[in-house]
Amino acid sequence: MKTFPTGGIHPPENKLSAGSAIEVLPLPQSVVVPLSQHIGAPAVAEVAKGDKVLAGQLIAKAGGFVSSAVHSPVSGTVTAIEAVPNASGIKVMSVTIAVEGDEWAADIDRTPELVPECRLTGPEIVAKIAAAGIVGMGGATFPTQVKLSPPPGKKAEILIINGVECEPYLTSDHRVMLERGAEVLVGTGLLARALGVEKTYIGIENNKPDAIENLSRVSRELSRYVEGIEIVPLKVQYPQGGEKQLIKAVTGREVPSCALPIDVGCVVQNVGTALAVYEAVQKNKPLVERVVTVTGRSVAAPSNFLVRIGTPVSALIEAAGGVQAEGPVKVIGGGPMMGRAMSNPDAPVTKGTSGILVVDGKDAARCTETDCIKCAACTTVCPMGLEPWLLSRLAQKQMWTEAEAGVIVDCIECGSCAYTCPARIPLLDWIRLGKTEVNKIIRSRLNC
Repeated sequence: MKTFPTGGIHPPENKLSAGSAIEVLPLPQSVVVPLSQHIGAPAVAEVAKGDKVLAGQLIAKAGGFVSSAVHSPVSGTVTAIEAVPNASGIKVMSVTIAVEGDEWAADIDRTPELVPECRLTGPEIVAKIAAAGIVGMGGATFPTQVKLSPPPGKKAEILIINGVECEPYLTSDHRVMLERGAEVLVGTGLLARALGVEKTYIGIENNKPDAIENLSRVSRELSRYVEGIEIVPLKVQYPQGGEKQLIKAVTGREVPSCALPIDVGCVVQNVGTALAVYEAVQKNKPLVERVVTVTGRSVAAPSNFLVRIGTPVSALIEAAGGVQAEGPVKVIGGGPMMGRAMSNPDAPVTKGTSGILVVDGKDAARCTETDCIKCAACTTVCPMGLEPWLLSRLAQKQMWTEAEAGVIVDCIECGSCAYTCPARIPLLDWIRLGKTEVNKIIRSRLNC
């Protein structure tokens, strides 16, 4: 069974919502749609307070080459365009829309019939993806049209669809592969055509045998329309969903330090992105909703919801039966390994929201930190072959030159080091701080 060779851990899977079919979440009374839901420049508002909008209507155009368009997820009236706190409590420019019914833009096809055939060229597909505001939906939120446009001198040879979902608790990708498998495969074919590749792999860990079986079956049924797609079962190992780890596991190619997947001829996209691409190209539907897992032992009914962008996270938790723990809880955007605590549970769902995890105070509490015992456990499990104990120490001492030399920017922030550390040192917290500072130094140097 294929996997990546360096580091990795096996945390408890806790896929509490794996058997819960996707439910459509009712519309809220209003939505808050941030203009920056992606890596790159914020989108630029195209509407004003008081404007009437339809679901799927463009409300903000891309603010640059690395940027993404934003569309209204609902029909109603724009009530404000102002800075609103996001999940971290940081104010970002957003469009607030009062929901008034559910009317959609006229050219959007919302029927369930599969449209498997496409006669568009690669550049035409990329243009439709850009117009629809598609971004990487595994959490990175990199604008998809940019990823499909390799720089001069680089050529995509292999497309890999990431169906690993190795983060504990999260199951949204799993349910998409089970319930929307045909659309995922057609979207995968569209991505392959846009890139001009002849070989495509879909990597899925073997703890999802039903998803492997389903996509394999649908692939055979749609062989007339989608060719060259191979379903690759993978050994369960965290963090196999990382781009560099997945590329190594599936193809054997190794992305060098400080390099990108395209440098070894690979492009990686998430299964949710493949679904969104299908809807954009074949149905003219922009990215205005996504599947979100709401889970944890502190919610009554762990679930998977199809949610409109801009819906308050608190509404999702309520729909999952609400918090059942006594006392305070921690709400995490994402999973327990790479997710971040939310200071504002009323923050809106964004294009990159794959899951909401609710844990009680006992599970959320930090363990008492003790002295490093030089055991090297963190180095052993690091999937990037780094020395987390050293990078953490350099960050604490603000030794940024040495941290850069230690390739701190290669850290994928998987949290394997902190999870393994017997001294309970918050290694990832320190490394994140150091990585941020080193990236600032690198950017200022490049600007010079």
